[in-house]
Amino acid sequence: MHLLTAINDAFALLFSGDATLWQIIWVSLKTSLIALLIAAPVAVLAGYALATRNFRGRRIVIWLAQVSLSLPTVLIGLLLYLMLSRQGPLGGLQWLFSQPGVIAGQVLIALPVLIAFTLAAVQAADSRIAETALSLGASAWRVMTTVLYEVRFGVMAAIITGFGRVISEVGCAIMVGGNIAGETRTITTAIALETSKGDFAQGIALGLVLVTFALVINALLMLAQGDARGIRSAA
Repeated sequence: MHLLTAINDAFALLFSGDATLWQIIWVSLKTSLIALLIAAPVAVLAGYALATRNFRGRRIVIWLAQVSLSLPTVLIGLLLYLMLSRQGPLGGLQWLFSQPGVIAGQVLIALPVLIAFTLAAVQAADSRIAETALSLGASAWRVMTTVLYEVRFGVMAAIITGFGRVISEVGCAIMVGGNIAGETRTITTAIALETSKGDFAQGIALGLVLVTFALVINALLMLAQGDARGIRSAA
């Protein structure tokens, strides 16, 4: 198929309200956002704790979190597949080839990204923020919320990066989800399937959706950061 024809067909699919296409987009958004809602609170707290607490094995935990950033998602999918299979320790959950299984895989993929970015953001924060809060009698919880508020753009960047990683991964989604139409078929697994079938129009259409997601969420972060700089400059 000629490239221009495929691109024209891709835009036609997007603007025609094709039910199959938008079902795929909805499944991707649903699973990715639920995974982030689960992973973000745990990861932010863990990242903050790693940055501010000294305990035995801290360096090993940080090292493992950073190593996890470079693990192939297909390896995570393989390990999770073995855990969720009938013979696996979590086989009773019956999550294999289901949306909960895909979400579980995405949580595992997002956690190290969110932890590492939050850790870096908190370590880069001015130590006087926590010291001032403590001197004013703030509780440990209040100190944490104050520090996290000061590094909120770093945390937001972590969440955006985590979202980008989970919505764009394909290995784990295929292995654990099974690429079932209307249930576990995500944008990336659909692109892989349709391209292998020679249906480039749908692959291009879904690729455009991924690019749009990336542009929009990063534009929102840049706008928020710009407003904050303007406020500080005016002060």
